[in-house]
Amino acid sequence: MSERVINPRSRGFLFLDSHPAGCERLVEDMWQAVPAPPSAPGGDGPVALVIGSSAGYGLAATIAGLARAGIRGIGVCFEKAPTERRTGTAGWYRTAATAGLARAHSRDMVFLNGDAFSNSTKDQVADLLAERFGGRLDYLIYSVAAPRRTDPDTGTTYASVLKPIGEPYRTKTLVFDDQGAPEVKEVETQPAEGDDIDQTVAVMGGTDWERWIDHLADRGLLADGFSTAALSYIGSPLTAAIYRQGTIGAAKAHLEATARTLDERLGKLVGGRAVTSVNGAAVTQSSTAIPGIALYVGLLRGVLGQALVPPIAQLAKLWDQLTGAHPLTLDDEGRVRLDTWELTDSVQAHVAERWKKATTDTIGQLADLDWFHAEVQRLYGFAVPGIDYTAPVETDVPWPDPTT
Repeated sequence: MSERVINPRSRGFLFLDSHPAGCERLVEDMWQAVPAPPSAPGGDGPVALVIGSSAGYGLAATIAGLARAGIRGIGVCFEKAPTERRTGTAGWYRTAATAGLARAHSRDMVFLNGDAFSNSTKDQVADLLAERFGGRLDYLIYSVAAPRRTDPDTGTTYASVLKPIGEPYRTKTLVFDDQGAPEVKEVETQPAEGDDIDQTVAVMGGTDWERWIDHLADRGLLADGFSTAALSYIGSPLTAAIYRQGTIGAAKAHLEATARTLDERLGKLVGGRAVTSVNGAAVTQSSTAIPGIALYVGLLRGVLGQALVPPIAQLAKLWDQLTGAHPLTLDDEGRVRLDTWELTDSVQAHVAERWKKATTDTIGQLADLDWFHAEVQRLYGFAVPGIDYTAPVETDVPWPDPTT
């Protein structure tokens, strides 16, 4: 037993510890927020693999798939266990909570903690699919955001960077001091140089997604009609220079090109499909690291309020389209668009107007800072309604047993 009181301690948007009870409640709240399926799933649900299942949109895909589509299958993520000095990562506790809810709802969902880029993890997943899930896979959701990737064949390690392409990028950004007071300041990011673009594409493009499909296809594990979706983001013109037109954007373009290649191959192989799903803005552990994104999302919430669509609602719609509950609707580039609520001309005009006016003195009137600051804390299980943060909590939570 390792019970203790956990207080939020952070360096910028990065928290040093996570709160198990807060993470558990967040997962429960996400499950409850999923619209009920049109009819209760009967018998065994479709078999799904979610790669990057413990955080952000990958977590939303997992929970929405379980609660709405009745999936069973495997979630893959890479999290740190609790130690004597530190709690486990938030994703560790969220995975434990998700596994508990899956069991409570009679969903056979296994969670593997390992490097999704490695061949050994791919082998482990393939073996589980063959032995436990009848040797078939109906859906694969790919949602991996990582700073680096090691190619399992060559041993080469690639590192991604957040940089503009061509010229320096100067933008406003939002930060909070140790007391939580907001500050709007300008930062400058130097442009990509050398092989920065190639390295970022190697980490965050479609290479590993395609390797997963190849690996599972070689084992004969793709069911007839198999569908796969990689989760992506386009975003606002206000952040385009650092995101869609920067090194990350080059990786997203590669991801989309990979989807087109895979779609053609899967159509011939199993009558299947491959798409990218473009999601809307959200506060995630990945997005808060990008200059300007925190300010943009805070202003977007200030404009939209409750009309800002959370990840869990977006992913419920994605599952409806993948499973055929609703028609699969694609744009001219073959992408599912779950971001249309964010990118209307009206919404973007209002956000741009607030962006121009944003300073440290005015930001409190322009952005929903209380919501944004709480959302950042909730990534780590803090600021969750109904949790007593003065009470000791058990931190030594075990990883879900894959054999049960």
